[in-house]
Amino acid sequence: MTDKPPSQDRHFQRRQQAAIAGLHLPTAEELLRGMAFFREDLAEDIREYSDRLSGLLKKRKRTGLALLATSLDELAVDPSNEGVLAVEAALDLIDDAQGLPVNECRLRCRFYRAFFGDGQATALIAGEIAHLASANLPAAESLHLLWRSLSWAAQSRALHARQRAGVSIHRSAEWFEMEVRTYEDHFKNAITSTMVDGPEPKDSVNAGLAIATWEGESSEHVTRPTDGVVVISGVGNETTADGKRVAKELEKFKQRPLPLPGMPELTGVRARLIAEFPYALAVIDKVLEGLDARPNVYLRPIILLGAPGSGKTEFAKRLSKELDAPFEIISCGGVSDSAIGGTARRWSSGEPSLAIMAVRRHRCAGPIIILDEIDKIGTSRNNGNVHDVLIGLYEPVTSRHWHDPYIQAPCDLSHVSWLMTANSIEPIPAALRDRCRILRFPCPEADHLPLLAPRILARRYVQAGYDPRWATPLEGFELDALAKVWTGGSIRRLERVVDGLRKAREQARRQQ
Repeated sequence: MTDKPPSQDRHFQRRQQAAIAGLHLPTAEELLRGMAFFREDLAEDIREYSDRLSGLLKKRKRTGLALLATSLDELAVDPSNEGVLAVEAALDLIDDAQGLPVNECRLRCRFYRAFFGDGQATALIAGEIAHLASANLPAAESLHLLWRSLSWAAQSRALHARQRAGVSIHRSAEWFEMEVRTYEDHFKNAITSTMVDGPEPKDSVNAGLAIATWEGESSEHVTRPTDGVVVISGVGNETTADGKRVAKELEKFKQRPLPLPGMPELTGVRARLIAEFPYALAVIDKVLEGLDARPNVYLRPIILLGAPGSGKTEFAKRLSKELDAPFEIISCGGVSDSAIGGTARRWSSGEPSLAIMAVRRHRCAGPIIILDEIDKIGTSRNNGNVHDVLIGLYEPVTSRHWHDPYIQAPCDLSHVSWLMTANSIEPIPAALRDRCRILRFPCPEADHLPLLAPRILARRYVQAGYDPRWATPLEGFELDALAKVWTGGSIRRLERVVDGLRKAREQARRQQ
């Protein structure tokens, strides 16, 4: 096919650049075709459109248009889903709509509501795009609109599923568009590969649909090759100044396979973890279960749920070290926006997603990311929500084609492992919990003291600058003294008690 889709059409591109620069307000049809919002910002687009239409209505000086003009003025001040609904309600009350762009306004309102997370509006927009594709257009453009329509339909289903699961679905425009593009890439690859190579075998088609519906764990990681994975296949808008800067920054990773952490000998890993965490035997076995069948380290998202001080975070770090996988630990206290999934390069604070930065730092396609105290993540909707981003990163299809807003291209983050710790499960949305294994991490009991105290004592001597040989075995009376003070529970409290014992030992030695 020689016809160019709208994203490649020169006229469309010129208008796209004008829209990004704030010189052209896209029409509703241009938005359906994939044009960026005015100044690449949903709120800016809403304000500009509302101001223009309100000005037009006021020039008409018709009493019946006053409510709509007022609703548009309020929407320009506070671009919100509620404001868009108010405008739609005002449209329904107009008696004489002759000469007014009512259909354009109604379609645009649906488009806005879709980006605010309205699944029904998203489905209606999918239908509008499909209707546009059925017009007398060049074949390539119709095909482009076809898979764009399918991506919006899939996004509508996802929004409805999240709403039923009880997770808040108000989204920033950036993340909505990212997920739609991920689906679009999926359908584009599926349709074009079928056209070029012919129909796939039945089993292959079923597997693709299973991934697209996001049901269950992908089997890809069970037989993943060990010769490396290309995480960053390209950089979007590479001809712009910012694009050239990002391309140079990521030059060493672009289209280059990165290694995956190989699977170590798990019998030794289990023995060492049990020696350090004897009270967490059940958790250790559940985490390691099934790993021996995989050539590379990959953990389905896990939440370690337990009381403060039980050793969850230390266990996550030790597990990562024993698996010989590079890891990052992120404290979630105070994290409240979607920057964890990356920020657009146009901002001075622009940077890749947390997972991409971990991949780049460790030069590994499968690092482990530990989110400490995920239950303390803020729930603010300013600049997006962390939970919504993590849902996308935990899903096989979206993580395999994660559209990083800084790179502006799909990246393969499906090999990144996610470990989380939490003191309470209630603050974590149900939709996020459904995508994780939740393992209850126990607190140690008094019976574990003889096993825990010697290790803690040796570690405390090293931290204080002593040779570990100074950590002579605990005497019976010392264990008895510790047992009277610590009867189980917090490891942190036990560490303080053992450190007090170490200081008492050193003081006694100095007085000898």
